[in-house]
Amino acid sequence: MELAHVVAKRSTCLRQKVGAIIVKNKRILSTGYNGPPSGMPHCIDVGCLRKELGVPSGERIELCNGLHAEQNAIIQAARFGISIEGATLYTTHCPCITCAKMIINAGIKRVVYGKEYADKRGLDLLKKAGIEVVFFKSSL
Repeated sequence: MELAHVVAKRSTCLRQKVGAIIVKNKRILSTGYNGPPSGMPHCIDVGCLRKELGVPSGERIELCNGLHAEQNAIIQAARFGISIEGATLYTTHCPCITCAKMIINAGIKRVVYGKEYADKRGLDLLKKAGIEVVFFKSSL
């Protein structure tokens, strides 16, 4: 989990710094942090519409130009042809509903998260899909 927090430091989000690591057989396969698609401007450079509008955490995520850390970790593995089926995803924050759907379809079997998220639908979906979910309260 400490490594997920280190990865989160790369985030350029103005609201939250989130990191994710995908591990299988005690090996790190992929990492991700929340930020914009490759080559696109970063929030620290152009601002954040959700922040400007005062949108609460967990709401109107479609307004954000960034991807979540979990999404970036899954995409990174796919881009380089790394199988993450049966892996564990460590993330600094509880996955949202969209990330939960991707986690399920990617074949990840265990999610360890360190901070609650306002919208509990992602957590509920993971549990319904039979994915082991572990809350690990971090001191970081």
